[in-house]
Amino acid sequence: MSGSRGAQVFRPRPRRRHNRQGLHQVRHFGRGFVARPNASENVVLLLATVPQPTAALLPLTRRVSECGCSVVEARVSCLGQEVIVALLVSGPWDAMAKLESAVARLLREDDLEVQIRRTTAREPQTGLMPYTVEVVAAARPGVLVHLTEFFASRGIAIEQLASSRYRAMQTGAEMFSAQITIGIPAKTHIAALRDDFLEFCDAQNLDAIMDPMKY
Repeated sequence: MSGSRGAQVFRPRPRRRHNRQGLHQVRHFGRGFVARPNASENVVLLLATVPQPTAALLPLTRRVSECGCSVVEARVSCLGQEVIVALLVSGPWDAMAKLESAVARLLREDDLEVQIRRTTAREPQTGLMPYTVEVVAAARPGVLVHLTEFFASRGIAIEQLASSRYRAMQTGAEMFSAQITIGIPAKTHIAALRDDFLEFCDAQNLDAIMDPMKY
């Protein structure tokens, strides 16, 4: 997203399936492509990174509400020993100014270090078709790089991505999983893209599916 200010410290062919082991464990990923504020609204991005088990979401959302703003989108992730919270917030200009001032209180009263960045609403992506991709493979270096390169080389936008490594319950093998939301240009030949993707997955020894997003 582009901001007008810098950050201030106060974040139909049938689908082919390969070996299905592990795919049932990764269907928790969010659906993405949610409604966003329109271009006339004031929007800011709040980012906080705090050590576990600090509860960052409650004080952040409380301040947003107290200032008369609304949370449009929220993301909370636990990475290592850190909790990362990202909030997209909208509201009238006076409420946004009040929120920018209130962010300093989060550091004083809640011991949270927060970045706030002015941004703009995203334009509707009417020329993109939302698809979901799920991948499971034996963990090894470079898997995520190869996946992102595949889509980038075809002009396909990655809207959301969550990846992790875990040990299989049955065998103890270290596994890689990724859940990706992509925006495919409407002019793309979907069957050809799916064939290319599955051939890529065969070459990389990945178990994967690519399906239209269902709401």
